[in-house]
Amino acid sequence: MKAASPVKIPNEYSTISSPIGELLLVTDGSALTGIYFIGRKHVPATSKSWTHNPKHPVLQQAAAQLKKYFLGKQNKFTIPLRAAGTEFQEKIWQEIAKIPFGETITYTELAKRAGVSHAIRAAGTSTGRNPISIIIPCHRIVGKNGSLTGFAGGLDKKRHLLELENADFKPLIS
Repeated sequence: MKAASPVKIPNEYSTISSPIGELLLVTDGSALTGIYFIGRKHVPATSKSWTHNPKHPVLQQAAAQLKKYFLGKQNKFTIPLRAAGTEFQEKIWQEIAKIPFGETITYTELAKRAGVSHAIRAAGTSTGRNPISIIIPCHRIVGKNGSLTGFAGGLDKKRHLLELENADFKPLIS
């Protein structure tokens, strides 16, 4: 993932249905800039300057790749991404993007890989602000003991994504 540049305005967006609920997809015209869980934390309000355009090529490509992912037929994404945040957030998101399909790491390990082993909580906060969920796979970050902790989409969605990937984690006790 390349370092992000500021998101261009106006954005274009679409929504798609998925096994984990409605998703809002956003593009700046040349790259995917957001995948958000509708009705959950950190979803931007669609600005009056945004255009609903489900036929935009970036949004169509993202939707097609996500559909294959949810069907278990794709484990890598090839769509261009542009995740805009602070320098620290972008460093964390770059490390998250390196976590292979089906694998998990802890927030402690994430902070270590990003070169900020003293900033575990800040790494966790940045993980929660990831604007391109699923593709930048923040669901692959787990608690120290492998348990599910924190996810902007909700722990039920995190569990679904990890189960889809057959990832190693400690399931919630029902």
